[in-house]
Amino acid sequence: MDENNQPSEEELRAALEAELSQVHVGDVIAQTIVSLVNLGARRGGLVEVPEEEQDLGQLALAIEAIRRLLPLIEEPLGESANQIKDALSQLQVAFAKQAPTGVQIPEGDEPAAPKQPEKPNSGLWVPGQ
Repeated sequence: MDENNQPSEEELRAALEAELSQVHVGDVIAQTIVSLVNLGARRGGLVEVPEEEQDLGQLALAIEAIRRLLPLIEEPLGESANQIKDALSQLQVAFAKQAPTGVQIPEGDEPAAPKQPEKPNSGLWVPGQ
């Protein structure tokens, strides 16, 4: 430490390296999923936020990201994965209630633009349709 009791750059770097050596990628993915659930809830209006924070496109992006990340860590999460699946379901229902009829969350490697179905549907988002 220097004369002001501040750690040197080398000490800070060593502390960061020690901290990073303890972090697991699965933990970062799990934290990312939790952050996406929380942001999705805000963007979908599931929690009380100003209307300008609500954003259907951002909600759709959060849902798709959670759907893609969860299988990577579902097994190690065990019972906690069910809580995330429940939260994901709530986000999907919020999207279905707010989206114009026929707008779906893109799946796979398709472009992120909403696609219109060939035939009318009930307006509910259904995986694979």
